[in-house]
Amino acid sequence: MKKSLASAIFTLSLAAAPALAADAIVVSSKIDTEGGLLGNVIYLALKEAGLEVENRAQLGGTPIVRKAIISGEIDIYPEYTGNAAFFHKQEESPVWRHFQQGYEQAKQLDYDQHQLVWLPPANANNTWAIALRQDVADNHQLHTMSDFGHYVKQGGEIKLAASAEFVSSPAVLPAFQQIYDFTLDDNQLLVLAGGNTAATIKAAALQTDNTNAAMVYGTDGAIASVGLVVMKDNKGVQPVYAPAPIVREQTLQAHPEIATILAPIFQSLNVKTLQQLNSRIAIGGESPQAVAKNYLSDKGFLQD
Repeated sequence: MKKSLASAIFTLSLAAAPALAADAIVVSSKIDTEGGLLGNVIYLALKEAGLEVENRAQLGGTPIVRKAIISGEIDIYPEYTGNAAFFHKQEESPVWRHFQQGYEQAKQLDYDQHQLVWLPPANANNTWAIALRQDVADNHQLHTMSDFGHYVKQGGEIKLAASAEFVSSPAVLPAFQQIYDFTLDDNQLLVLAGGNTAATIKAAALQTDNTNAAMVYGTDGAIASVGLVVMKDNKGVQPVYAPAPIVREQTLQAHPEIATILAPIFQSLNVKTLQQLNSRIAIGGESPQAVAKNYLSDKGFLQD
């Protein structure tokens, strides 16, 4: 049944209404392990400060969460600076390969176009990478993406477990293939739903459907523990992916304390810390909320 015109106008007016201090702040994240961790870090920290919050962590992949914050369905979630390159169709710009420059560019573009505010990032780079089973890497002396590309081009046996986003996004696998001069056909790919690297790492570790390589992120905690080794991006193909909370300007205007609450928490996070926390989820089987709560408590951001 179609909505009446009056109903449609009412719905649009609600969507356009400014955030009020009494509104619950909808906290979300992407579906992957680190998304669940950082989404819950934000949720618990804001809740501890006495703000009314709603937890929608691990909502979906990047396109779903991005659409949700632009439309106002969610108010805040952790994003990565490098993703702004393809959000704004600037994949070719070298600015994204620099931590601070990439952050400033993402901050400016998203504010100008969508009134989204990037808060200070963690000192970490969760960039895309490809990891191989240790036995394959050792047997063929594969250490870098140049080594990997040459191996694939020479007919080496590779089957990569990856998300649809990794395979199709111009900034990821297509960019790797172009710069390192190799091609993986459909028979060399196992495309898994969502963007959860825990699933791709597990697939390669267990050789699901004969996979021996996995899409990973730089801060994944499960890589070494399951016998995988990351191929070094020796030509610097990938942008820096620094995690930072992004929040709707209307929400931040209603609750300016959000920035003050989250800044020291994200400044406390680095690559090693995120790897350890992610490992507790991916390998240890703990829930993202339990790990987030434990970390915040240990650091004094939550009162037990």
